[in-house]
Amino acid sequence: MRALQNRFLQLQQTRFPRSHAVPLGALVCVCLLAIFMTACSLRPPASEPTLRWQQIPPLPDPVGLASAFAGVSGGALIVGGGANFPDKLPWEGGTKIWHDQVFVLERAEETWRSGFKLPVPGGYGISVNYKDEIICIGGSDSKKHLTNVYSLQWKRGELLTRNLPSLPLPIANACGALLGDFVYVAGGTETHESTTTLRKCFHLNLSRLNDGWEELEPWPGPARMLSVAAAVDGSFFLVGGTDLSPGPDGAPVRTYLKDAYRFTPQRGWKKISDLPHPVVAAPSPAPTVGDASFLVVGGDDGSLANFQPRSKHPGFPKTVLRYDVRDDAWRAAGETPAARVTVPVTRWNNWFVIPSGEMRPGVRSPKVWALQAD
Repeated sequence: MRALQNRFLQLQQTRFPRSHAVPLGALVCVCLLAIFMTACSLRPPASEPTLRWQQIPPLPDPVGLASAFAGVSGGALIVGGGANFPDKLPWEGGTKIWHDQVFVLERAEETWRSGFKLPVPGGYGISVNYKDEIICIGGSDSKKHLTNVYSLQWKRGELLTRNLPSLPLPIANACGALLGDFVYVAGGTETHESTTTLRKCFHLNLSRLNDGWEELEPWPGPARMLSVAAAVDGSFFLVGGTDLSPGPDGAPVRTYLKDAYRFTPQRGWKKISDLPHPVVAAPSPAPTVGDASFLVVGGDDGSLANFQPRSKHPGFPKTVLRYDVRDDAWRAAGETPAARVTVPVTRWNNWFVIPSGEMRPGVRSPKVWALQAD
């Protein structure tokens, strides 16, 4: 770099005869140096975020919940629904139960309030904050996948609900995020028995509910479920996940994915850089850092998919990845103290809250972690 700068100064001080053209090589050198110096001044290297973690009061469910709905309304943190194995673990013959209970935490130093209910039991759906409401989308119950879409609002000690336009088809295990007034939903499955995933994307304008859900063109890649969604820099992002295909015995077989895509309104889809490794079921929507990056916190990379015995599974990877929109690059950004999958993320009082979730396959944790990144 210093040599180029010296050469630039030399060329500035050189007086070329008026009857002679400036050497082509000199012009090229000057132009390249000017472009390089301008780029450096406009786009300094991104500094890695500082991650701060803290625990807030655990959910009053002793087992914990996978894929609950979560959000903030009336200043309170609200977590509802989800599924778990309350009596026995799955490899012990336990039965998965879907719940409709709702827990409300008005302040981090207080205890959770209970005794509230969702309109229907459900989990494995999508939840986003919009104005003072929590929008809960799709998911499943013990028998079927759902088309239900409704909002939750905490007002003067009451939990209010209202119905919104239903999804065009039953969807669970999808991902979604809010971009402006639009909530986006991508991927997922249609039934509990599905051996294939959806390659579909929809959005709903929450300021014009009568327009209903609109199907968008799909991303230019495989179908998937359990992906991470993000909304930043005016775009919706779809990251990783897993595809399904029927195995020899008819049971679904996973293909772990590390590709990622960006959807910008009026421009459509664009493939972005692949993740360094596959990521499935990481907390979603992804926490954002500033206005040009987001974090993928842990997730299942598939490396221990066949681990036995299941009771001794060591847990999911703790690596936190940062995607920087400015240079389309993934970087390691630290670790989470407690890796969780199949769990929502919601922003509350400048913290990104990750309530409960799976700590290893089949095993939930009631602990609630909060992340601050800057």
